[in-house]
Amino acid sequence: MARNDRSQEPLLSLRSAVVFLISLQAAAAAGFFTYASGNPLATAALAGGAAFGATVAFARSVIG
Repeated sequence: MARNDRSQEPLLSLRSAVVFLISLQAAAAAGFFTYASGNPLATAALAGGAAFGATVAFARSVIG
């Protein structure tokens, strides 16, 4: 009985990694610019989270 060696499989597919990285960059930019404009840190974090979610939804539909 052969065991499946899953140690060589990637953790994420290339498409998922690209979508995640694009979304992370958009979230960081939105959070930074929100904080830099004088808003509280909590508001900047919420703006970054919203940007992350919206960018994931958008990038999943665009990157095919």
